[in-house]
Amino acid sequence: MPVYQYTVRDTTGAVRTGTSEAENQDILKKRLQEQGFAVSDLKQTAAGKKKNAGGGFGRVKLKDLSIFCRQFSTMIDAGVSLVRALDVLGEQTQNPKLKRILREIQVEVESGQTLSKSMQKYPKVFSNMFIGLIRAGEVGGVLEESLQRLSHFLEKDMELRRKVKAALTYPVIVVIVAILIVLGLCTFIVPKFVELFHDLGVKELPMMTQWLVDFSDFLKTKWFIGLGIIAAIWFSIKYAGTTKIGRRVIDRLKLKVPVFGKLGHKICLAKFSRTLSTLLVSGVPILQAMETVAGTVGNEIIAEAIMNARARIREGDRINEPLEKSKMFPPMVVHMISIGEESGALDQMLSKVAEFYEGEVESALQSLTSAIEPVMIVFLGVCVGFIVIAMFAPLLSVISNLSGGQDDDAKSGGATKE
Repeated sequence: MPVYQYTVRDTTGAVRTGTSEAENQDILKKRLQEQGFAVSDLKQTAAGKKKNAGGGFGRVKLKDLSIFCRQFSTMIDAGVSLVRALDVLGEQTQNPKLKRILREIQVEVESGQTLSKSMQKYPKVFSNMFIGLIRAGEVGGVLEESLQRLSHFLEKDMELRRKVKAALTYPVIVVIVAILIVLGLCTFIVPKFVELFHDLGVKELPMMTQWLVDFSDFLKTKWFIGLGIIAAIWFSIKYAGTTKIGRRVIDRLKLKVPVFGKLGHKICLAKFSRTLSTLLVSGVPILQAMETVAGTVGNEIIAEAIMNARARIREGDRINEPLEKSKMFPPMVVHMISIGEESGALDQMLSKVAEFYEGEVESALQSLTSAIEPVMIVFLGVCVGFIVIAMFAPLLSVISNLSGGQDDDAKSGGATKE
Protein backbone atom coordinates (compact mmCIF):
# COMPACT_ATOMS: atom_id res chain seq x y z
CA MET A 1 0.00 0.00 0.00
CA PRO A 2 1.09 3.62 -0.46
CA VAL A 3 2.79 5.26 2.52
CA TYR A 4 1.69 8.77 3.57
CA GLN A 5 3.29 11.36 5.84
CA TYR A 6 0.81 13.46 7.79
CA THR A 7 0.74 16.49 10.06
CA VAL A 8 -2.24 16.83 12.44
CA ARG A 9 -3.43 18.78 15.49
CA ASP A 10 -4.97 17.00 18.43
CA THR A 11 -7.80 18.30 20.66
CA THR A 12 -5.32 20.35 22.72
CA GLY A 13 -3.88 22.05 19.61
CA ALA A 14 -0.57 20.22 19.75
CA VAL A 15 1.01 19.40 16.38
CA ARG A 16 1.82 15.79 15.62
CA THR A 17 3.54 14.18 12.63
CA GLY A 18 3.80 10.60 11.52
CA THR A 19 3.54 8.12 8.67
CA SER A 20 0.89 5.54 7.88
CA GLU A 21 -0.12 3.13 5.13
CA ALA A 22 -3.52 3.59 3.46
CA GLU A 23 -5.25 2.74 0.22
CA ASN A 24 -5.55 6.45 -0.65
CA GLN A 25 -5.42 9.90 0.91
CA ASP A 26 -9.18 10.18 1.50
CA ILE A 27 -9.31 6.95 3.50
CA LEU A 28 -6.35 8.00 5.67
CA LYS A 29 -7.77 11.49 6.20
CA LYS A 30 -11.12 10.06 7.29
CA ARG A 31 -9.37 7.63 9.62
CA LEU A 32 -7.39 10.43 11.30
CA GLN A 33 -10.50 12.60 11.66
CA GLU A 34 -12.34 9.73 13.33
CA GLN A 35 -9.51 9.60 15.86
CA GLY A 36 -10.15 13.26 16.74
CA PHE A 37 -7.30 14.84 14.76
CA ALA A 38 -7.52 17.90 12.52
CA VAL A 39 -5.45 17.15 9.40
CA SER A 40 -3.09 20.00 8.43
CA ASP A 41 -0.97 18.28 5.80
CA LEU A 42 -1.07 14.90 4.09
CA LYS A 43 1.24 13.70 1.30
CA GLN A 44 2.61 10.47 -0.08
CA THR A 45 6.24 9.72 0.75
CA ALA A 46 8.90 9.09 -1.91
CA ALA A 47 9.28 5.51 -0.67
CA GLY A 48 5.54 5.06 -0.91
CA LYS A 49 5.50 6.37 -4.48
CA LYS A 50 8.30 4.04 -5.48
CA LYS A 51 6.50 1.12 -3.93
CA ASN A 52 3.29 2.19 -5.60
CA ALA A 53 4.90 2.12 -9.04
CA GLY A 54 4.31 -1.60 -9.31
CA GLY A 55 7.99 -2.48 -9.51
CA GLY A 56 9.86 -4.88 -7.33
CA PHE A 57 11.22 -8.35 -7.73
CA GLY A 58 9.44 -11.16 -9.49
CA ARG A 59 7.40 -11.08 -12.63
CA VAL A 60 3.86 -11.72 -13.73
CA LYS A 61 3.65 -14.78 -15.99
CA LEU A 62 1.21 -15.20 -18.86
CA LYS A 63 -0.47 -17.98 -16.90
CA ASP A 64 -1.17 -15.59 -14.00
CA LEU A 65 -2.65 -13.01 -16.40
CA SER A 66 -4.75 -15.63 -18.18
CA ILE A 67 -6.25 -16.89 -14.91
CA PHE A 68 -6.83 -13.30 -13.81
CA CYS A 69 -8.70 -12.45 -17.05
CA ARG A 70 -10.82 -15.62 -16.88
CA GLN A 71 -11.83 -15.03 -13.25
CA PHE A 72 -12.32 -11.29 -13.79
CA SER A 73 -14.62 -11.95 -16.75
CA THR A 74 -16.71 -14.45 -14.76
CA MET A 75 -17.16 -12.02 -11.87
CA ILE A 76 -18.09 -9.07 -14.11
CA ASP A 77 -20.54 -11.29 -16.03
CA ALA A 78 -22.09 -12.31 -12.69
CA GLY A 79 -22.79 -8.66 -11.84
CA VAL A 80 -20.00 -8.11 -9.32
CA SER A 81 -18.83 -4.49 -9.22
CA LEU A 82 -15.45 -3.61 -10.69
CA VAL A 83 -13.95 -2.53 -7.34
CA ARG A 84 -15.23 -5.61 -5.53
CA ALA A 85 -13.95 -7.92 -8.28
CA LEU A 86 -10.48 -6.36 -8.13
CA ASP A 87 -10.50 -6.69 -4.35
CA VAL A 88 -11.39 -10.40 -4.49
CA LEU A 89 -8.90 -11.14 -7.27
CA GLY A 90 -6.17 -9.30 -5.38
CA GLU A 91 -6.78 -11.57 -2.40
CA GLN A 92 -6.94 -14.77 -4.45
CA THR A 93 -3.93 -14.42 -6.74
CA GLN A 94 -0.78 -16.26 -5.64
CA ASN A 95 1.62 -13.96 -7.48
CA PRO A 96 2.83 -11.29 -5.00
CA LYS A 97 3.63 -8.71 -7.68
CA LEU A 98 0.24 -9.08 -9.37
CA LYS A 99 -1.44 -8.98 -5.96
CA ARG A 100 0.19 -5.63 -5.18
CA ILE A 101 -0.63 -4.21 -8.61
CA LEU A 102 -4.29 -5.25 -8.39
CA ARG A 103 -4.63 -3.55 -5.01
CA GLU A 104 -3.14 -0.36 -6.42
CA ILE A 105 -5.43 -0.53 -9.47
CA GLN A 106 -8.39 -1.05 -7.14
CA VAL A 107 -7.53 2.18 -5.32
CA GLU A 108 -7.27 4.04 -8.65
CA VAL A 109 -10.61 2.70 -9.88
CA GLU A 110 -12.24 3.44 -6.54
CA SER A 111 -11.11 7.06 -6.83
CA GLY A 112 -12.81 7.37 -10.25
CA GLN A 113 -10.08 6.33 -12.70
CA THR A 114 -10.93 3.98 -15.58
CA LEU A 115 -9.56 0.45 -15.52
CA SER A 116 -7.55 0.88 -18.74
CA LYS A 117 -5.98 4.15 -17.53
CA SER A 118 -5.02 2.49 -14.25
CA MET A 119 -3.40 -0.43 -16.06
CA GLN A 120 -1.35 1.90 -18.28
CA LYS A 121 0.88 2.64 -15.29
CA TYR A 122 2.24 -0.92 -15.45
CA PRO A 123 3.50 -1.39 -19.04
CA LYS A 124 5.78 -4.28 -18.05
CA VAL A 125 2.75 -6.28 -16.93
CA PHE A 126 -0.08 -5.10 -19.19
CA SER A 127 0.87 -4.79 -22.86
CA ASN A 128 -0.57 -2.24 -25.30
CA MET A 129 -2.76 -4.97 -26.74
CA PHE A 130 -4.05 -5.86 -23.26
CA ILE A 131 -4.89 -2.24 -22.47
CA GLY A 132 -6.40 -1.70 -25.94
CA LEU A 133 -8.83 -4.58 -25.46
CA ILE A 134 -9.76 -3.39 -21.97
CA ARG A 135 -10.40 0.12 -23.33
CA ALA A 136 -12.54 -1.29 -26.14
CA GLY A 137 -14.52 -3.33 -23.64
CA GLU A 138 -15.09 -0.29 -21.44
CA VAL A 139 -16.25 1.87 -24.35
CA GLY A 140 -18.54 -0.81 -25.79
CA GLY A 141 -19.87 -1.93 -22.41
CA VAL A 142 -18.66 -5.49 -23.05
CA LEU A 143 -15.73 -5.69 -20.63
CA GLU A 144 -16.45 -9.32 -19.76
CA GLU A 145 -16.23 -10.32 -23.45
CA SER A 146 -12.94 -8.46 -23.87
CA LEU A 147 -11.56 -10.25 -20.82
CA GLN A 148 -12.65 -13.61 -22.21
CA ARG A 149 -10.92 -12.87 -25.52
CA LEU A 150 -7.81 -11.77 -23.65
CA SER A 151 -7.77 -15.00 -21.66
CA HIS A 152 -8.19 -17.06 -24.83
CA PHE A 153 -5.44 -15.08 -26.57
CA LEU A 154 -3.03 -15.51 -23.65
CA GLU A 155 -3.74 -19.25 -23.50
CA LYS A 156 -2.95 -19.59 -27.21
CA ASP A 157 0.23 -17.54 -26.75
CA MET A 158 1.29 -19.72 -23.81
CA GLU A 159 0.65 -22.89 -25.80
CA LEU A 160 2.74 -21.63 -28.72
CA ARG A 161 5.61 -20.62 -26.44
CA ARG A 162 5.46 -23.95 -24.61
CA LYS A 163 5.76 -25.89 -27.86
CA VAL A 164 8.71 -23.81 -29.04
CA LYS A 165 10.46 -24.14 -25.68
CA ALA A 166 9.86 -27.90 -25.56
CA ALA A 167 11.26 -28.36 -29.08
CA LEU A 168 14.42 -26.37 -28.32
CA THR A 169 15.11 -27.88 -24.90
CA TYR A 170 16.68 -31.11 -26.22
CA PRO A 171 19.20 -29.55 -28.65
CA VAL A 172 20.19 -26.93 -26.10
CA ILE A 173 20.87 -29.60 -23.47
CA VAL A 174 22.88 -31.70 -25.94
CA VAL A 175 24.98 -28.70 -27.01
CA ILE A 176 25.67 -27.77 -23.37
CA VAL A 177 26.64 -31.37 -22.54
CA ALA A 178 28.92 -31.51 -25.60
CA ILE A 179 30.64 -28.27 -24.59
CA LEU A 180 31.12 -29.48 -21.00
CA ILE A 181 32.54 -32.81 -22.21
CA VAL A 182 34.97 -31.11 -24.60
CA LEU A 183 36.07 -28.62 -21.93
CA GLY A 184 36.52 -31.41 -19.38
CA LEU A 185 38.57 -33.59 -21.74
CA CYS A 186 40.72 -30.68 -22.92
CA THR A 187 41.32 -29.41 -19.38
CA PHE A 188 42.02 -32.66 -17.50
CA ILE A 189 42.64 -35.54 -19.94
CA VAL A 190 44.62 -33.96 -22.79
CA PRO A 191 47.42 -32.65 -20.48
CA LYS A 192 47.95 -36.23 -19.19
CA PHE A 193 48.39 -37.47 -22.75
CA VAL A 194 50.82 -34.62 -23.49
CA GLU A 195 52.97 -35.73 -20.54
CA LEU A 196 52.82 -39.29 -21.87
CA PHE A 197 53.94 -38.15 -25.32
CA HIS A 198 56.94 -36.33 -23.78
CA ASP A 199 57.90 -39.42 -21.78
CA LEU A 200 57.74 -41.53 -24.95
CA GLY A 201 59.95 -39.07 -26.77
CA VAL A 202 57.37 -37.97 -29.35
CA LYS A 203 58.80 -34.80 -30.86
CA GLU A 204 56.38 -34.04 -33.69
CA LEU A 205 52.63 -34.39 -33.20
CA PRO A 206 50.06 -34.89 -35.95
CA MET A 207 48.27 -31.71 -37.03
CA MET A 208 44.91 -32.50 -35.38
CA THR A 209 46.69 -33.51 -32.17
CA GLN A 210 48.66 -30.26 -32.17
CA TRP A 211 45.44 -28.27 -32.61
CA LEU A 212 43.92 -30.03 -29.63
CA VAL A 213 47.04 -29.50 -27.49
CA ASP A 214 47.12 -25.79 -28.39
CA PHE A 215 43.43 -25.47 -27.49
CA SER A 216 44.05 -27.26 -24.18
CA ASP A 217 46.94 -24.90 -23.36
CA PHE A 218 44.71 -21.93 -24.19
CA LEU A 219 42.00 -23.17 -21.82
CA LYS A 220 44.52 -23.71 -19.00
CA THR A 221 46.56 -20.52 -19.33
CA LYS A 222 44.43 -17.98 -21.22
CA TRP A 223 40.86 -19.00 -20.36
CA PHE A 224 40.07 -15.45 -19.20
CA ILE A 225 40.71 -14.16 -22.75
CA GLY A 226 38.14 -16.59 -24.16
CA LEU A 227 35.70 -15.64 -21.42
CA GLY A 228 36.26 -11.97 -22.19
CA ILE A 229 35.66 -12.54 -25.92
CA ILE A 230 32.41 -14.41 -25.22
CA ALA A 231 31.26 -11.67 -22.81
CA ALA A 232 32.15 -8.95 -25.32
CA ILE A 233 30.20 -10.69 -28.09
CA TRP A 234 27.22 -11.22 -25.75
CA PHE A 235 27.10 -7.61 -24.56
CA SER A 236 27.63 -6.31 -28.10
CA ILE A 237 24.61 -8.28 -29.29
CA LYS A 238 22.57 -7.12 -26.30
CA TYR A 239 23.55 -3.49 -26.93
CA ALA A 240 22.82 -3.81 -30.64
CA GLY A 241 19.36 -5.09 -29.69
CA THR A 242 18.66 -1.80 -27.90
CA THR A 243 19.25 0.29 -31.05
CA LYS A 244 16.89 0.49 -34.00
CA ILE A 245 19.56 -0.32 -36.58
CA GLY A 246 20.90 -3.18 -34.48
CA ARG A 247 17.45 -4.69 -34.00
CA ARG A 248 16.80 -4.49 -37.74
CA VAL A 249 20.07 -6.28 -38.54
CA ILE A 250 19.49 -8.97 -35.91
CA ASP A 251 15.85 -9.53 -36.88
CA ARG A 252 16.74 -9.72 -40.59
CA LEU A 253 19.39 -12.33 -39.80
CA LYS A 254 16.84 -14.26 -37.75
CA LEU A 255 14.60 -14.53 -40.81
CA LYS A 256 17.47 -15.77 -42.99
CA VAL A 257 18.85 -18.46 -40.64
CA PRO A 258 18.37 -21.91 -42.24
CA VAL A 259 15.43 -23.91 -40.81
CA PHE A 260 14.98 -21.66 -37.76
CA GLY A 261 14.39 -18.57 -39.92
CA LYS A 262 11.31 -20.07 -41.56
CA LEU A 263 10.08 -21.29 -38.20
CA GLY A 264 10.47 -17.83 -36.67
CA HIS A 265 8.68 -16.26 -39.65
CA LYS A 266 5.71 -18.60 -39.16
CA ILE A 267 5.59 -17.77 -35.45
CA CYS A 268 5.49 -14.04 -36.28
CA LEU A 269 2.68 -14.60 -38.81
CA ALA A 270 0.71 -16.60 -36.25
CA LYS A 271 1.13 -13.78 -33.69
CA PHE A 272 0.15 -11.13 -36.26
CA SER A 273 -3.02 -12.97 -37.30
CA ARG A 274 -4.12 -13.94 -33.78
CA THR A 275 -3.47 -10.50 -32.28
CA LEU A 276 -5.12 -8.53 -35.11
CA SER A 277 -8.12 -10.86 -35.13
CA THR A 278 -8.58 -10.47 -31.37
CA LEU A 279 -8.33 -6.68 -31.55
CA LEU A 280 -10.73 -6.31 -34.48
CA VAL A 281 -13.39 -8.61 -33.05
CA SER A 282 -13.24 -6.56 -29.84
CA GLY A 283 -14.05 -3.37 -31.73
CA VAL A 284 -10.61 -1.76 -31.80
CA PRO A 285 -10.23 0.54 -34.86
CA ILE A 286 -8.07 -0.89 -37.65
CA LEU A 287 -5.39 1.84 -37.47
CA GLN A 288 -4.99 1.47 -33.70
CA ALA A 289 -5.04 -2.32 -34.04
CA MET A 290 -2.28 -2.30 -36.67
CA GLU A 291 -0.10 -0.08 -34.48
CA THR A 292 -0.61 -2.41 -31.52
CA VAL A 293 0.11 -5.52 -33.61
CA ALA A 294 3.38 -4.02 -34.89
CA GLY A 295 4.62 -3.92 -31.31
CA THR A 296 3.73 -7.55 -30.56
CA VAL A 297 5.05 -9.57 -33.54
CA GLY A 298 8.59 -9.59 -32.16
CA ASN A 299 10.42 -8.74 -35.39
CA GLU A 300 11.39 -5.25 -36.55
CA ILE A 301 11.30 -6.13 -40.26
CA ILE A 302 7.76 -7.49 -40.11
CA ALA A 303 6.71 -4.69 -37.75
CA GLU A 304 7.97 -2.11 -40.27
CA ALA A 305 5.92 -3.80 -43.01
CA ILE A 306 2.83 -3.61 -40.78
CA MET A 307 3.38 0.09 -40.03
CA ASN A 308 3.87 0.84 -43.74
CA ALA A 309 0.60 -0.96 -44.42
CA ARG A 310 -1.04 1.12 -41.69
CA ALA A 311 0.15 4.33 -43.38
CA ARG A 312 -1.28 3.16 -46.70
CA ILE A 313 -4.61 2.22 -45.06
CA ARG A 314 -4.84 5.75 -43.66
CA GLU A 315 -4.54 7.04 -47.22
CA GLY A 316 -7.41 4.84 -48.34
CA ASP A 317 -5.68 1.68 -49.61
CA ARG A 318 -6.84 -1.82 -48.74
CA ILE A 319 -4.84 -3.73 -46.16
CA ASN A 320 -3.85 -6.64 -48.42
CA GLU A 321 -2.08 -4.54 -51.09
CA PRO A 322 0.74 -3.03 -48.95
CA LEU A 323 1.19 -6.33 -47.11
CA GLU A 324 1.69 -8.10 -50.44
CA LYS A 325 4.27 -5.53 -51.60
CA SER A 326 6.29 -5.94 -48.39
CA LYS A 327 7.19 -9.56 -49.38
CA MET A 328 6.92 -10.48 -45.68
CA PHE A 329 3.45 -12.00 -45.98
CA PRO A 330 2.89 -15.14 -48.09
CA PRO A 331 0.24 -15.11 -50.87
CA MET A 332 -2.09 -17.30 -48.80
CA VAL A 333 -2.19 -14.73 -45.99
CA VAL A 334 -2.73 -11.86 -48.43
CA HIS A 335 -5.55 -13.69 -50.24
CA MET A 336 -7.29 -14.63 -46.99
CA ILE A 337 -7.11 -11.01 -45.81
CA SER A 338 -8.44 -9.81 -49.18
CA ILE A 339 -11.40 -12.20 -48.94
CA GLY A 340 -12.03 -11.09 -45.37
CA GLU A 341 -12.10 -7.44 -46.40
CA GLU A 342 -14.50 -8.10 -49.27
CA SER A 343 -16.84 -10.23 -47.16
CA GLY A 344 -16.69 -8.00 -44.07
CA ALA A 345 -15.36 -10.89 -41.97
CA LEU A 346 -11.70 -9.90 -41.67
CA ASP A 347 -11.46 -10.95 -38.03
CA GLN A 348 -12.75 -14.45 -38.83
CA MET A 349 -10.34 -14.86 -41.76
CA LEU A 350 -7.44 -13.74 -39.60
CA SER A 351 -8.48 -16.26 -36.95
CA LYS A 352 -8.35 -19.01 -39.59
CA VAL A 353 -4.93 -17.80 -40.74
CA ALA A 354 -3.74 -17.88 -37.11
CA GLU A 355 -5.01 -21.44 -36.66
CA PHE A 356 -3.30 -22.49 -39.90
CA TYR A 357 0.08 -21.06 -38.93
CA GLU A 358 -0.15 -22.33 -35.37
CA GLY A 359 -0.66 -25.78 -36.91
CA GLU A 360 2.28 -25.13 -39.26
CA VAL A 361 4.48 -24.16 -36.33
CA GLU A 362 3.50 -27.29 -34.41
CA SER A 363 4.17 -29.49 -37.44
CA ALA A 364 7.53 -27.77 -38.09
CA LEU A 365 8.53 -28.19 -34.44
CA GLN A 366 7.70 -31.90 -34.51
CA SER A 367 9.72 -32.38 -37.70
CA LEU A 368 12.57 -30.33 -36.28
CA THR A 369 12.60 -32.35 -33.06
CA SER A 370 12.62 -35.64 -34.98
CA ALA A 371 15.41 -34.49 -37.28
CA ILE A 372 17.53 -32.76 -34.69
CA GLU A 373 17.90 -35.74 -32.33
CA PRO A 374 20.14 -37.83 -34.64
CA VAL A 375 21.99 -34.67 -35.73
CA MET A 376 22.78 -33.82 -32.10
CA ILE A 377 23.90 -37.40 -31.39
CA VAL A 378 26.21 -37.31 -34.43
CA PHE A 379 27.49 -33.87 -33.35
CA LEU A 380 28.32 -35.17 -29.87
CA GLY A 381 29.94 -38.28 -31.34
CA VAL A 382 32.08 -36.23 -33.74
CA CYS A 383 33.31 -33.96 -30.92
CA VAL A 384 34.31 -36.86 -28.68
CA GLY A 385 35.63 -38.92 -31.63
CA PHE A 386 37.88 -36.09 -32.78
CA ILE A 387 39.45 -35.85 -29.33
CA VAL A 388 39.94 -39.63 -29.06
CA ILE A 389 41.52 -39.92 -32.53
CA ALA A 390 43.73 -36.88 -31.94
CA MET A 391 45.01 -38.34 -28.67
CA PHE A 392 45.64 -41.89 -29.88
CA ALA A 393 47.17 -40.99 -33.26
CA PRO A 394 50.66 -40.31 -31.76
CA LEU A 395 50.44 -43.51 -29.72
CA LEU A 396 49.68 -45.52 -32.86
CA SER A 397 52.69 -43.88 -34.50
CA VAL A 398 54.92 -44.82 -31.57
CA ILE A 399 53.64 -48.42 -31.58
CA SER A 400 54.19 -48.62 -35.34
CA ASN A 401 57.77 -47.37 -34.96
CA LEU A 402 58.47 -49.84 -32.20
CA SER A 403 57.11 -52.72 -34.28
CA GLY A 404 59.18 -51.61 -37.25
CA GLY A 405 62.29 -51.40 -35.10
CA GLN A 406 61.76 -54.95 -33.77
CA ASP A 407 61.38 -56.30 -37.32
CA ASP A 408 64.61 -54.58 -38.40
CA ASP A 409 66.44 -56.04 -35.40
CA ALA A 410 65.16 -59.52 -36.21
CA LYS A 411 66.30 -59.25 -39.84
CA SER A 412 69.72 -57.92 -38.94
CA GLY A 413 70.15 -60.72 -36.37
CA GLY A 414 69.32 -63.38 -38.97
CA ALA A 415 71.76 -61.92 -41.47
CA THR A 416 74.60 -62.00 -38.87
CA LYS A 417 74.10 -65.71 -38.20
CA GLU A 418 74.44 -66.54 -41.84
